[in-house]
Amino acid sequence: MNTSAEQIRSYSGPAILSYGFRPLFLSAGIWAAIVMALWLALLSGSIALPTSLGPIDWHVHELLFGYLPAVVAGFLLTAVPNWTGRLPMTGRPLLLLALIWWAGRFAVLFSARLGPTIAATVDLAFLATLGFLVARELVTGRNWRNLKVLIPVSLLLCGNALFHVEATNGHAYTGNGTRLGIASAVILIMLIGGRIIPSFTRNWLARREAGRLPVPFNRYDIFALGVGGLALAAWVVSPEGGTTALFCLLAGALHIWRPVRWAPERTLAEPLVWILHAGYAFVPAGFILLGVSTLSADVIVPSAALHAWTAGAVGVMTLAVMTRASLGHTGYPLQATPGVTAIYVFALASAVVRIVAGTGMTTLVLLDLAGALWIAAFVSFVTVFGPLLCRRDP
Repeated sequence: MNTSAEQIRSYSGPAILSYGFRPLFLSAGIWAAIVMALWLALLSGSIALPTSLGPIDWHVHELLFGYLPAVVAGFLLTAVPNWTGRLPMTGRPLLLLALIWWAGRFAVLFSARLGPTIAATVDLAFLATLGFLVARELVTGRNWRNLKVLIPVSLLLCGNALFHVEATNGHAYTGNGTRLGIASAVILIMLIGGRIIPSFTRNWLARREAGRLPVPFNRYDIFALGVGGLALAAWVVSPEGGTTALFCLLAGALHIWRPVRWAPERTLAEPLVWILHAGYAFVPAGFILLGVSTLSADVIVPSAALHAWTAGAVGVMTLAVMTRASLGHTGYPLQATPGVTAIYVFALASAVVRIVAGTGMTTLVLLDLAGALWIAAFVSFVTVFGPLLCRRDP
């Protein structure tokens, strides 16, 4: 009988369907650039979209419940086979999953014609299918310790469903669905980032001169994750509560110290490593900004905190993961080229500018600049990694 590795190598279909990260990372990158370009055009009044969602609701939905799930799916469909030792999804099943994702994007975009119920049903099918596939593989492979990844995936699905319900009443952007979706994204980053950042950092530093190494996962991480989870839950339920603010400030302090323990100062020579630390830094920034904005909205407006998590933590961390995984799983050296470094610079600059635009300095110029930098990051990603994702490994 052929081994799993031999069966993977024997796959003879299109290269882009040989592993889950290939079509889904590429689709995510293309859609992230398109969504922002359309959003900037909507802001200027140049276009109108055939969606039943309001302009802000559509923008929020397509980046939070459109772009992000594609990246999560690409990561999980690549990681789960490594965790379980089972074969990855390839070929027609993978194509079908990618088409379900694209169907959701067009269903939401044309929901004014399809109707919100049909659009929501098509849109929700992707996360529901992904959750089922991941659960099946983990249970069949008896990989119980990683079942926890289903929690944020399930929360994303619930947040998306709630978003659609609230959108019919015009409260999606400020509603529970949006907050639940953002909280799910932050939980994913705290869980998965807390696992891969110290691991990748240790692996890279082990090949360098002796020095400080990342602290292994311990009780501090468990405590920080617990407080972070409580702060996010409080924010979802009571976004303007004083207790929520205090939990967020405490969580921010704990998550400032958490990555300090991972020796970030020793990673500056390799962009593929330091970008992971830079992306995680937006997690405590979001907690602290949210806590301050809850106590004093005239100092920091809530959008600054939300974009620390969305444009910063989500945007930067997903690009960090997509670039690293794409290089590593296609046989290329884990070393950032100038093109890869440019992706990171654009993404970081976009996040910082967008946060600044939410600190009382909001102008269309800053919003346009943040959007243009976001587009530059993802167009660069598609340009650099598109050919790599579509061809056979070297």
